[in-house]
Amino acid sequence: MLQSRIRAKICGLTRIEDVQCAVQAGADAIGLVFYPGSARAVSLRQARALRLAVPAFVDVVTLFVNATPEQVRAVMEQVQPDLLQFHGDETADYCASFDHRYIRAFRVGAPGLDSPEAVLETCREFSGAAGWLFDSFSSGYGGSGLALDLDLLREVAAWPDRRPLILAGGLTPQTLASSVRTVHPYAVDVSSAVEAAPGIKSAEKINAFMAAVREASGAGQPRAEGLVPAG
Repeated sequence: MLQSRIRAKICGLTRIEDVQCAVQAGADAIGLVFYPGSARAVSLRQARALRLAVPAFVDVVTLFVNATPEQVRAVMEQVQPDLLQFHGDETADYCASFDHRYIRAFRVGAPGLDSPEAVLETCREFSGAAGWLFDSFSSGYGGSGLALDLDLLREVAAWPDRRPLILAGGLTPQTLASSVRTVHPYAVDVSSAVEAAPGIKSAEKINAFMAAVREASGAGQPRAEGLVPAG
């Protein structure tokens, strides 16, 4: 797959001013967290207000961790997300049961996801996903700031029927370029690296990250998605 630029999602937004900053900086998507264990979790009321602040052509992604179907459907009805993101232990049948486009996140390095072959085997179960997101393994579910071992994505990126790869996990403006050169992802996802405090984003850090994304995109030159030397 050829693409002219890397897409970017800013996740864990809790304030309208942060949504506006992310949009102005050029983010393609914003993420709203519905995991109660996260410092970035939002209520349905908050989420509706944040959703109204998002203009056309910017996607709203709602993140869940082992939520009940009733919880997911309530968010779908009241927030009307463009994409669902499943970040826990959800099965492929569960993810597909909502008849809605979704991203499946994988905590790379977790038990059962600790070898390139195991990562590929798990990912292949989710062939219906709109994208595969790779985060680092931690005791929580995302937003840890920990970098993942990119070598564990080797088999996934070489697989010809892979879904678009979304790279998360410890990305910063300083590390983004080297990670992109290694993985050549379709998109990147950031949360803690653009924060002043958990759930409180920094306009300066968002702008710096988005500038790094544009620079890493190679000034609009087409490139292959995958992992070097794939493509």
